[in-house]
Amino acid sequence: MPEEVQDVFGYALHLAQAGQKHPDAKPLKGFGGAGVLEIVEDCQGDAYRAVYTVRYAEAVYVVHCFQKKSTQGIATPKPDMELVKSRLKAIESSLGAQK
Repeated sequence: MPEEVQDVFGYALHLAQAGQKHPDAKPLKGFGGAGVLEIVEDCQGDAYRAVYTVRYAEAVYVVHCFQKKSTQGIATPKPDMELVKSRLKAIESSLGAQK
């Protein structure tokens, strides 16, 4: 990812760790509320996305970062959504195993 995109995503995560929300962060549809957030950054004609969750008090978890390659609209591609779902399940399982 370009450095300027990394800077934006890093700042958004910094704000999340401090209990705040980046102005461009929006809830990712399909995950029931504002616990899973997505930030989109355009750079040199390419779109980049970072998905993270603030559902857990222990930490902010980065679930997925990627360059959007789909040419069909602004929707998050299905394979990326499936990856987000499976990684959220893995986080839940990991946290459940720790308790």
